Amino acid sequence: MTAPRRRLVLASASPARLSLLRQAGLAPEVIVSGVDEDALSAPTPAALALLLAEAKATAVAGLPGTAGALVVGCDSVLDLDGEALGKPADAEEATTRWKSMRGREGILRTGHCVIDTVTGRRASETASTTVRFGTPSDAEIAAYVATGEPLHVAGSFTLDGRSAPFVDSIEGSHGNVIGLSLPLLRRLLAEHGVPITDLWV
Repeated sequence: MTAPRRRLVLASASPARLSLLRQAGLAPEVIVSGVDEDALSAPTPAALALLLAEAKATAVAGLPGTAGALVVGCDSVLDLDGEALGKPADAEEATTRWKSMRGREGILRTGHCVIDTVTGRRASETASTTVRFGTPSDAEIAAYVATGEPLHVAGSFTLDGRSAPFVDSIEGSHGNVIGLSLPLLRRLLAEHGVPITDLWV
């Protein structure tokens, strides 16, 4: 008799992460953690991304409704010269960021944490992807910021939206920049003894 497929819970409100998982053949439930991201700090952008991911996964894994599930927590920040840039506070900050990022290179850091609520074990790691920004004009930046999109994404940009033409190239996982590295998720699930293929629907 085939064992029932494990429940997969995404501890994130990100529609981009949910879309990535669905495109990969998974059908996660979504439970938002409610973690106050601004209350946490870490010495480096990579450490901050991992800390946030672990905090989200831990909060959701502790809920009664997730008993027996595999809980995935993720969080992304842009590492620009060692400074962690999350979502901009307002349009003015998004505009300033884009003017400082254009023509430069940053590293998108996404922390990943998978908790097995059956065993209580966790596996976590940060994925890093180098992003080379193009040189949008002031008018293009203003038009982009006016869409409101950069206010909802780490680093004020995303590869699956209107800012894609302003990114010249990346080195590393494409999905990681959008919000979740599927190759890393596969490895973290394997640490729990769960092949990702067992979660396909």
